[in-house]
Amino acid sequence: MTNKAKNTESQVVVEVVNTEVKLGRPVNENSRRQQILKLREEKKKNGEFKLGRPVKEGSARQLRLQELAEKAANGELKRGRPVKEGSARQLRLQELANKKASGAEIKRGRPKMIKVEESK
Repeated sequence: MTNKAKNTESQVVVEVVNTEVKLGRPVNENSRRQQILKLREEKKKNGEFKLGRPVKEGSARQLRLQELAEKAANGELKRGRPVKEGSARQLRLQELANKKASGAEIKRGRPKMIKVEESK
């Protein structure tokens, strides 16, 4: 393969020759592996190639996935751990919300430790 490029400043013609060297072991086109690879490429082109395990319709998992999809479409799907009403954390959060609503100053983080100075 020959490519010619011209340098416009000095009008010098530079000829670049690409010699492609085939690396690795020679491939036997009639081997079983090469036939399988060729068949796989043809299936990919036709859109018939499928990866993974086939789906078993009517299985418990498929029914569960269908249920979840319906709940998600209706907006009924609740994710995460359910809230336990009346727990200590919920009471703290409710108190914090009440303080915010009343406009009180809210200090964030851990309370400051009171240091007692010893007199000498």
